[in-house]
Amino acid sequence: MGPRCVVAVSAEALPKTYDPAGTEDRWQRLWEEAGAFHPDPEAPGEPFSVVIPPPNVTGSLHMGHAFNTALIDTIVRFQRLRGRNVLCLPGTDHASIAVQTILEKKIQAEGGSKHDLGRDAFLERAWAWKAESGGTIVGQLRRLGYSVDWGRERFTLDAQLNRAVVEAFVRLHEQGLIHRGEYLVNWCPASGSAVSDLEVEMKEMDGHLWHFRYPLSDGPGPDGIDHLVVATTRPETMLGDTGVAVHPGDARYAQLVGKTLDLPLVGRKIPIVADEHVDPAFGTGCVKVTPAHDPNDFAIGSRHGLPLITVMARNGSMNEAAGRFAGLDRFEARKAVVAAMEAEGFLVKVEPHRHSVPISDRGKVPVEPLLSTQWFVKAEPLAARCREALEAGEPRFVPERWSKVYRDWLTGIRDWCISRQLWWGHRIPAWFVVSETSGVITDATPYVVARDEAEARAKAEAQFGAASEAAGRALQLEQDPDVLDTWFSSGLWPFSTLGWPEESNADLATWYPTSVLVTGFDIIFFWVARMTMMAGAFTGRMPFRDVYIHGLVRDENNRKMSKSAGNGIDPLLLIERYGADALRFALVREVAGAGQDIRLDYDRKSDTSATVESSRNFANKLWNATRFALMNLGGATPASLGEPDPESLQLADRWILSRLARVNRETAERYGSYGLGEAAKGLYEFAWNEVCDWYVELIKRRLNPGDTASPEALADQRTARQVLAKVLGELLVMLHPLMPHLSEELWHGLTGEPEGTFLALQPWPAVDAAALDDALEARFAELIEAIRVVRNLRAVAGLKPSQGAPVVFVSGRAGLAAVLRQATAEISALTRAESVQVLDPEAAAARAGERCLAGVSGELQVLLPLEGLVDLEALRGRLAKDLAKAEKEIAGLAGRLANPNFAGKAPPEVVAECKANLAEAEAQAELARKRLAELG
Repeated sequence: MGPRCVVAVSAEALPKTYDPAGTEDRWQRLWEEAGAFHPDPEAPGEPFSVVIPPPNVTGSLHMGHAFNTALIDTIVRFQRLRGRNVLCLPGTDHASIAVQTILEKKIQAEGGSKHDLGRDAFLERAWAWKAESGGTIVGQLRRLGYSVDWGRERFTLDAQLNRAVVEAFVRLHEQGLIHRGEYLVNWCPASGSAVSDLEVEMKEMDGHLWHFRYPLSDGPGPDGIDHLVVATTRPETMLGDTGVAVHPGDARYAQLVGKTLDLPLVGRKIPIVADEHVDPAFGTGCVKVTPAHDPNDFAIGSRHGLPLITVMARNGSMNEAAGRFAGLDRFEARKAVVAAMEAEGFLVKVEPHRHSVPISDRGKVPVEPLLSTQWFVKAEPLAARCREALEAGEPRFVPERWSKVYRDWLTGIRDWCISRQLWWGHRIPAWFVVSETSGVITDATPYVVARDEAEARAKAEAQFGAASEAAGRALQLEQDPDVLDTWFSSGLWPFSTLGWPEESNADLATWYPTSVLVTGFDIIFFWVARMTMMAGAFTGRMPFRDVYIHGLVRDENNRKMSKSAGNGIDPLLLIERYGADALRFALVREVAGAGQDIRLDYDRKSDTSATVESSRNFANKLWNATRFALMNLGGATPASLGEPDPESLQLADRWILSRLARVNRETAERYGSYGLGEAAKGLYEFAWNEVCDWYVELIKRRLNPGDTASPEALADQRTARQVLAKVLGELLVMLHPLMPHLSEELWHGLTGEPEGTFLALQPWPAVDAAALDDALEARFAELIEAIRVVRNLRAVAGLKPSQGAPVVFVSGRAGLAAVLRQATAEISALTRAESVQVLDPEAAAARAGERCLAGVSGELQVLLPLEGLVDLEALRGRLAKDLAKAEKEIAGLAGRLANPNFAGKAPPEVVAECKANLAEAEAQAELARKRLAELG
């Protein structure tokens, strides 16, 4: 490689003002065109991989997506800077129920139905819709600057992923872990499909508890009991009752166990059974048992051999078994049953009752437990493997407390219903031999599971061909019309996207297991456990080393955002107003600790956010600081300036380089341990307060020594330029994971590198351990505080900004005094000091008679002599006025707090604010008294 050209840069490399939209659009395009984030599995560097949680193809960017994206991209960009061979793989989920619902509504609006179209035509419509509308969420994710490999983008219905799904199903079936049978499932009448427990949301709702009287078939017993009272929140299900259960230890009903009751409205005799499940202290201690419509009743019925009577159809209406109520919608039937029970004298009472109602996450209606023949995965053997891995520390949860939640869910797990009565999705790879059951699929129809129809036919021929030929009928196969639960394919996501089941695939060999999963706590069960169970079964390894669990983004009132509450905040609006980097930085900076929820300030009237605006202001600060540097570096770049000579460094240089080394080390540690919020806060403080507000101000005079500057001043100018260029250059690298577009733009402006060279692919700067100086940092922090005290005293004295004044520092600490003496030029420049004296306490005592304003910072006393500088009488008058104002405020606030009506009835936060204001007013009054005393 030949020598690099020396590049000259200037302030013209950057416009005067920062344009987020133009900057972000340009760098997103350049990164993608150059394949900046398209890694080679053969490339050097330790592999690091993340597969992003695939958003639904129906989705539109919401704040949860933006938060998750900001966290993931911060992690992967840092690892790329650390020299890792990083793959961040994107994709979307086919969202079976959501897509099917959208399409069915469209077809209904056209006056038809999916059955009118037929399956093939319906699926053509679905793929056409996906091609036209399914890319919305992908385009929106791009706007955030996601550094993913779009060339490896996956869709859960892609042909390769479909092969993985089919292979997984076949293998689980061959291992006896998938079976088909009739069980009680959660049925969603709105979507016409079974849904898993995880697709059901329990919502607290106001309802009623109806108490019904069921008469004994044989009339009153010796104790005079002639009926039992049961209670229910779903009266329509009583039509399917096949028993009443009592606790075996309940003496009230011991003599009735084994007898029968006459089921009102139906006339069926149902037995009284004794079962441990019944709580004798709840209600009357009698529980109606409807095995075909309640999971607990199903278990009781199984133990006692009670028949299962289904009284409801799959559309949520009552069926023929409901007798006179057949054809009624379930909620209409509820009213009709109650009215009939009351009319016939069986209604005892009705009570208001707030209870949890299972709601279909997609259909948004109450689910109905129904008997249905479905496909199930035996989850316990898969969960056992995951529990064993967790004991060995795999995966590692951050924060660790979520490992218990994960472990608890894997314990006592129920079989997983994986079939869905839909058309859009992965069709179940099972073929029914319908020639054995008169050409139709029944619960008794035999089936074969195969990878394709040819394999299915071969298997069916081997099992049933001879019998079919002997019976003179042709072998006829029909594939199961149902599709698999979306979470089945999502469970394979970490390895199916990398090429599984092709074990020789280079991507799979290089990047699996993945490095970290970044996800919200609300889908630990939905997704995380599904992935670990599937990965354990098919790869023998957990699919990721770490699971970083983040919290929710809450609204300005700290409420959870939801569509139903109407309190969502559109991230695209904030990106339009402030830029993607500002939103990303704001979200990450708000994180107080892994797993914690964050609150996002938002004004709904103006669609503004003070939180995001603060981050945009930070971006502007960095922009202006870089432009300042370009105007003062003399056209040089960090590379052409080179490293500063340690012997030429001034006090401020040594301080900022020590701080740079420390911040570098701390930031790398924080990024690497998922302390992303702490990293953002630390960089903000360093960049804004230490670099921009202090170091830049301290070196301004050194950067501009004048036309007649001495050789020594010019050498010092070069040192200041070298340090400034080094600090800014390394700061931009450290900020890149958080604000990628802005840092890329500023880095190019500072370095003059061509567009084809990216900051995103540069190495993380090495920590200059030799620059670290704890003692210097501590003393320099005291110097900064001393300058702040001088500025405050000048404000109290009413000095004009251009008006000079002497400053006296008093300290008995030799180290601090030495730093103050070294920094007299800087102190003079930043405080307009005519002279700076540093005295020990004994020397200061000799000046005790002078009229001065005094301030204290730790062990340092700061004096501002006033003789001849200000009108002392006017100053006394102003301070007296300030004192009177403070005392008036104290009286008012103290009076409010002394009033029992206020202190006892006002909201706690209002009382707390009043107390804080009182404390502040008292402090102001005390300070004014002190200032007056100093003036004599």
